[in-house]
Amino acid sequence: MLVYLKIYRYNPEAGRNVPSFDTYNIEAEPTDRVLDLLEHIKGEIDGTISFRRSCAHGVCGSDAMRINGRNLLACKALVKDVGNEITVEPILGLPVLKDMIVDMEPFFDSYKSIMPFLVNEDVPADGKERRQSPEQRERFDDTTKCILCAACTTSCPVFWADDQYVGPAAMVNAHRFIFDSRDQAADKRLEILADHGGAFRCRTAFNCTEACPREIHVTQAIAEVKNAITSGGVEY
Repeated sequence: MLVYLKIYRYNPEAGRNVPSFDTYNIEAEPTDRVLDLLEHIKGEIDGTISFRRSCAHGVCGSDAMRINGRNLLACKALVKDVGNEITVEPILGLPVLKDMIVDMEPFFDSYKSIMPFLVNEDVPADGKERRQSPEQRERFDDTTKCILCAACTTSCPVFWADDQYVGPAAMVNAHRFIFDSRDQAADKRLEILADHGGAFRCRTAFNCTEACPREIHVTQAIAEVKNAITSGGVEY
């Protein structure tokens, strides 16, 4: 089938200071991924096109971009699902460096701010590991699936408008540790997320949940964090 591909271009180093679009007509199979099309264009037609990719199997999260107006991973978006007229743009809310490549530093600064690591100063009873029940593990299982692709955060209208807002991905990763029975820093994280740029800036638009390629219940996780803040803590 013939695919009409419209690709966002921006490269100030080469004099393309004003964003524009380049268009390409290429042959593709319905089961081809959008990433396959981009790789073909970069390798065979125009080597100046820039985008991030790594594993190409929906695990690394590096190739998040807007495809026909929706945040998707290019390696998971099939031609048969997005149609033969495809527009590819960078994700919103982060500075564009070149073409589909955005500056991820603000995103990772927010991620780091919520202490995304286990905090526990106690020595395990057996001196080896901190045990928890299957039920305790299930409590935060969903939010362990985040791959930090930024698809959820950059689909959020609050994030677009407020650069102080930590965003959905940061709160998903905070949730993962707040509700982990082995962790001892839940109160500290809840204090961080109770601030101006935290959980209560969320307007429950559900964009984040729809955008997540791992099907994490993002809006629910944020609601659980809000509830933990207002109730004064977490019960394991």
